[in-house]
Amino acid sequence: MTEKKQSGREQDKKRSEQMVHELVQKITLEPGNSEAYYELATVLVDLNSYAQAEELLMKALGLFQAQPKVVERLHYGLGNVYYAAQDYGKAIAEFDQLNQDLKAAGYLMVAQSYMGSGDHKRALAFALTALANQPQDPATLQVVASNLLAVGNMAQAATYYDQLLQLQPGNGAANFDRGLVAMVQGEEYGQYFKLAKHQDPNYFEKGQKRLADIEKFVQTQRHPGKK
Repeated sequence: MTEKKQSGREQDKKRSEQMVHELVQKITLEPGNSEAYYELATVLVDLNSYAQAEELLMKALGLFQAQPKVVERLHYGLGNVYYAAQDYGKAIAEFDQLNQDLKAAGYLMVAQSYMGSGDHKRALAFALTALANQPQDPATLQVVASNLLAVGNMAQAATYYDQLLQLQPGNGAANFDRGLVAMVQGEEYGQYFKLAKHQDPNYFEKGQKRLADIEKFVQTQRHPGKK
């Protein structure tokens, strides 16, 4: 299993490196193709080459400064570079300056940036703003629900997880987290974990410590005198 994963990662890396080569050639042949810069930055992020991706997009911002829509997309790309590099302050600064075309996507990324830095209250505020613009977007629903879970608002978290699971019943992470919410609320939770284990075994495995902590919390609530 480990060898297969390693082989898969190596193949992905080779594909990404080949794409870098092709996109560099494309930029050389078509220097006015802004999308090629954006795509190349995305591939560099996949390769964890954050400094190169940042440098590329900064160069592109100078080249295309007379094209406002292109500039906005490049700022969005730069925000994604900083987000991937976990430089959340810089990411938020990039997403904050987006105009109407990318505003909803920007709000969601600001929410995820605050979430990454552990500020779940601010993350929730931006996620709800994003949701107002795209109420049926699964990614936005998941961020809203995750932050409600993080701040301990279980009843509302359940509502948003249920909406998400109506759209994506095969979302293993959402099923696992919905199970955590159900456990805290004293509801039946076994089916959620069963689905999560099948749909997203990696997330299920990583969530075992959270599951143990929640179980301990629930037991403490039911039997306050026990430790």
